[in-house]
Amino acid sequence: MTERKPPGVPFESWADKQIRDAQRRGEFDRLPGAGAPLPAEVDSTYDELWWVKRKLAREGLAVLPPALALRKEAEDALEAAYAAPSERIARRIVEDVNVRIRHMMFRPPPGPPLGRKPYDVEQVAREWRQRRAAARAEGPGSAV
Repeated sequence: MTERKPPGVPFESWADKQIRDAQRRGEFDRLPGAGAPLPAEVDSTYDELWWVKRKLAREGLAVLPPALALRKEAEDALEAAYAAPSERIARRIVEDVNVRIRHMMFRPPPGPPLGRKPYDVEQVAREWRQRRAAARAEGPGSAV
């Protein structure tokens, strides 16, 4: 605990002395985050939901409107379908996401429009087979 400011000593010079003494003792040497840049929130205006945003970022979560979340999910599903170990699994992934896309097309939630139509399962399966054939042609060590 720090000592009390003596009467008659200006606060600024007393605080500066306290800091200098702590620096000499090495109390600032190994603080967590030393040398790291300040978080972006320091430069911004006050946000009442700062703690919610920080928690979401720490947990790797995002809050998007439903249509935008489904767009992202559809893109991820297409990537997963192309990387699937079998055509049957690739078809299942695309069919599952198509169900959600069709549902949102006929019952749009508030927010931005979906802007996406269901994938053509046959086209995705064709593309999956072409990618597999190309990967086999490149050699045994290639990744799809």
